[in-house]
Amino acid sequence: MSARRVALVTAALLGIAVVVVIAVRTPWTVLPEPPGGYTEPDPTAGLEPERIARAEAFAGALRPASLLSLVLGLAVSAVLGLTPLGARLVRAVGARVGNRWPVQVLVAVPVLLLLGRLVTLPISAYAESVRRDYGLSTRSWWLWLRDVAVSLAISAALTAVVVLALLWLVRRAPRTWWAWAGAAATGLVVVGSFLYPVVIEPAFNTFERLPAGELRSDLLALAEESGTPVQDVLVSDASRRTTALNAYVSGFGSTRRIVVYDTLLGELPDDEIESIVAHELGHVATDDVLTGTLMGALGAGAATALLGWLLTWTPLLRRAGAAGPGDPRVVPLLLLLVSAGGLVATPVQNLVSRQIEQRADLHALELTRDPEAFVDMQQRLARTNLGDPDPPAAWHWYFGSHPTTAQRLAMAADWARLEGP
Repeated sequence: MSARRVALVTAALLGIAVVVVIAVRTPWTVLPEPPGGYTEPDPTAGLEPERIARAEAFAGALRPASLLSLVLGLAVSAVLGLTPLGARLVRAVGARVGNRWPVQVLVAVPVLLLLGRLVTLPISAYAESVRRDYGLSTRSWWLWLRDVAVSLAISAALTAVVVLALLWLVRRAPRTWWAWAGAAATGLVVVGSFLYPVVIEPAFNTFERLPAGELRSDLLALAEESGTPVQDVLVSDASRRTTALNAYVSGFGSTRRIVVYDTLLGELPDDEIESIVAHELGHVATDDVLTGTLMGALGAGAATALLGWLLTWTPLLRRAGAAGPGDPRVVPLLLLLVSAGGLVATPVQNLVSRQIEQRADLHALELTRDPEAFVDMQQRLARTNLGDPDPPAAWHWYFGSHPTTAQRLAMAADWARLEGP
């Protein structure tokens, strides 16, 4: 069997493994059906008509921009990756840096990513202005530009190093490079899950310990009761950027901590904050991060094996203007394939995410035993974060990573019915 065919078979086998993990680890039925059947979600989620109108207007202003940004970004990647234009750009960069292929890659990747970002930057600025108009964003334009620059710099640096390593493997092991790259990609997903909270998060926010008091004690006790003790409770300076309300649990072992947005403090009653945190603790209790890491690792291995098949397809390489998979001029094509793969995987990831988030909601209800606080909290989040309680079905299918507010309140009602008085 040829090396190219082996790569395709490996991609198929790893893809099947991803499907198996999804099928086994995803909680498809979170709550048993109560007597009389499941509650029909109320499209209004109990929100005031003016709040719903405001949320729909906000979504109506952002959704076209999001789609346009997505299409433009993909179009730029396609033009650079499927025409000689991208190869010429890499060659021009190479001519300026001495034509050493490693230097070409390290320079070309940031240039290509910057070009794609510049094309969509006006749309991002428009979206930021909409968030400011609706009171969701508190960032100055200087801070917004700083966030864009930091995000792009981190992405460019990591992508450049990964692409450099990939092309080095192609040159060192022309027949089996995809297998070594797949193993490395799998390891990077696992390592990234551990490093993200201590390396990436501090690049955007400052964290301080939540002062001693009843709320801190209650949150630590909640974590203990959940069976997922944490090392600390931190407050993120989220108000520098947003008025949105949120909290999360990040890290593993000695780095695990509860993080609450400072926008929560003084705005929400303690029982609602505890309901939010109980939801986040649910992700830890059911090993959702581990499941996501396993899915991501297997998916990365499958994607890399698929690249091993695609990047040895002569007509595709010829169209991209590259002489082979080890040619630096293949970089624009590689970035396009990664972007396209991400778009294909998005609805699958979100389908799994919605089910996992629903299970975390159930954990919050069972841990706090307070459905009223849960309902009040969900409605408050919808009001403050301007969440559409009942978005269009197609939009929610592709982009929705969480159940709608209407669906979450219906589940809380079903849980209360099953639990009884």
